[in-house]
Amino acid sequence: MKHLLIIGARGYGRGLYDIVRDLPGYGEEFDVKGYLDDKVDALCGYDNYPPIVSSVENYIVEVDDVFACALGDVNYKKHYVELIKAKGGHFMTIVHPSTHMGGNVKLGEGCIIGYKNQIDCDVTIGDFVNIQTMAIVGHDSIIGDWCMVDCQTFMGGFSFLGSAVTLHTGSKILPKVLVGENAVVNAGSIVVHTVKPNSVVMGNPAREMITPKIK
Repeated sequence: MKHLLIIGARGYGRGLYDIVRDLPGYGEEFDVKGYLDDKVDALCGYDNYPPIVSSVENYIVEVDDVFACALGDVNYKKHYVELIKAKGGHFMTIVHPSTHMGGNVKLGEGCIIGYKNQIDCDVTIGDFVNIQTMAIVGHDSIIGDWCMVDCQTFMGGFSFLGSAVTLHTGSKILPKVLVGENAVVNAGSIVVHTVKPNSVVMGNPAREMITPKIK
């Protein structure tokens, strides 16, 4: 039997515990060993969760361990995943049974796909992508490594997310639109044109947010 460790014991990590208990094989092929989190009191006031067993930095990977990273920030996710992989750890790809997966969908390592998502045919999803709840990913779309796709988002057919993109709640990417790597699309925004790498966009239509220079 494999023993799953969830990186992050905050809200996302607690929610992920609910998701994995719905998976086929839970309790027979794998169980949940606990959380990795450097905030030792993160579960204080919350009942019926597995324990925090260690920080990521101090954890020694064991033979039957597998991992899942429940961190919403793409930079923290990448940092802690790479720490575990450097120790020889392997990550599960988790898809809740309520999500619809079309034909020829390709999923990378360490993805977490939550409740009631609609992922259409011929979609490619890279490594360590998190898709929260009730998102729609249109046919032939591509989602790069490390992306975070939040609740009730929409990606039209043939749309493209570069690596480490964050789509916040309710944002929409029109068909065939490209969002460059490390970009952030703020909540409720509608993206109708290419988004530059490393930019933050907001609005309808989405426009780049420019931080004013302090004189």
